[in-house]
Amino acid sequence: MQVPTTPPSLEESDPLDYELLPTQSVEPNQFPTEMAYDSQVKENREGDVVSRQAALIAASMLMVVTWAIVLTNSPTTAGWFALHPPLQTLAVFLFTFGIITLQPTNQPKTKAAGLVRHQVAILFVGVPAILLGTIAVSYNKWLRDADHFTTWHGTTGIICMIWIVFQIVLGAGSVWFDGALFGGRAKGKALWKYHRMSGYILFPLLLFTIHLGGGWSNWGPKYSNWMVRFLTYTVAPGIILAGVYGRVRLFKMQLTR
Repeated sequence: MQVPTTPPSLEESDPLDYELLPTQSVEPNQFPTEMAYDSQVKENREGDVVSRQAALIAASMLMVVTWAIVLTNSPTTAGWFALHPPLQTLAVFLFTFGIITLQPTNQPKTKAAGLVRHQVAILFVGVPAILLGTIAVSYNKWLRDADHFTTWHGTTGIICMIWIVFQIVLGAGSVWFDGALFGGRAKGKALWKYHRMSGYILFPLLLFTIHLGGGWSNWGPKYSNWMVRFLTYTVAPGIILAGVYGRVRLFKMQLTR
């Protein structure tokens, strides 16, 4: 069988294979492949994998322990409040995953895939979870005719919810429909870095709110001992934040060169 000596024409190939590759010089009778391109660009720096695993394990611990505390202490007697801690910690786990999955993406295909995971985890699952958890605790207070926002936990919590709405508008508006909300792709792309910066400021506030709720509210000491609270609502949020921040690429936000 005779082996062809010339590559297939572009008309015979899938155009998407070429749209996602960077422009580069090509030797005669040689075309770049996805594998060759992948080998030229590193997705992870030293320590990125460790940071990723640490953040996800800590976020999992935060969620699982919280669910266990609620489910093993007669959740039906807590009314609508029983939904609040599980849903909020589920949301924090999804936010952590959504941030991490998009951080080290340097190539077109991995960026596109990371953005899909980011939006599914945060926008389509995480945000509804944290919204339902907030509604549940608010409705529970309304049923008991209790005052709202009387603690730092409640105050920082409502600030986070308002901020999340801002994040959704800024993030979705900058990428959906080619950034049409902000006047087109170029303007949307220019605003994306502010979405990233805003998110990296909001995220520790969310973790601090979790720390206040689990470590210092009436609910935490009533249903768990101090060591469990310390590890779950102080140590775990600190590890999550360190893991996420350890993978930040400041140069992508044009803050450093």
